[in-house]
Amino acid sequence: MFSRTERLLLRPGWIEDAPALARAIADEAIIRNLARAPWPYTLAHAEQFVQSAHPPHEPALLLFRRTHGAPQLVGGAGLSRDPDGEIELGYWIARPYWGLGYATEAARAVVDFARDSLRLKRIRAGHFLDNPASGRVLGKLGFRPGRVTQRYSAGRGRAVPCRLYCLTLDPNAAIEDEAAAEPVCQMLAA
Repeated sequence: MFSRTERLLLRPGWIEDAPALARAIADEAIIRNLARAPWPYTLAHAEQFVQSAHPPHEPALLLFRRTHGAPQLVGGAGLSRDPDGEIELGYWIARPYWGLGYATEAARAVVDFARDSLRLKRIRAGHFLDNPASGRVLGKLGFRPGRVTQRYSAGRGRAVPCRLYCLTLDPNAAIEDEAAAEPVCQMLAA
């Protein structure tokens, strides 16, 4: 998947991106808010990430700020399987770019891809409770908050309280059969 937004280019990572990726994400304040990234995060982790094969329906993308010169790496976003096997949205932004709307812009592009290209009916997301900024991003995208559960954070090395969210992408799904259309969202709210 390649996507361009008003300010960003979203694309898969290449081996040449590994040093910039390691510099951008190797910040404990970022890693602690991610479920799968280890701490400390090294160049070897970045190289492994960009060289990993990701299924086409689970894109793992780097986010580059579009400039008049070379694009600047500002974060990452994508879709992956959550612990229950459901498709989940994830994203992170490098600290110098926090609060500038890049997370919302990139996540919206990934949600649009999930709906328009993958034809998914719904996706999940979550955020650790001590990261309310991520919850605000999800709210802007229309995700509905659900229950709080414990979720493992590799960077913290322990389970942490996490609020789960769900977004229905197919507006006809609720009309066709409301009881069957939103079981994942209903389970999250239970």
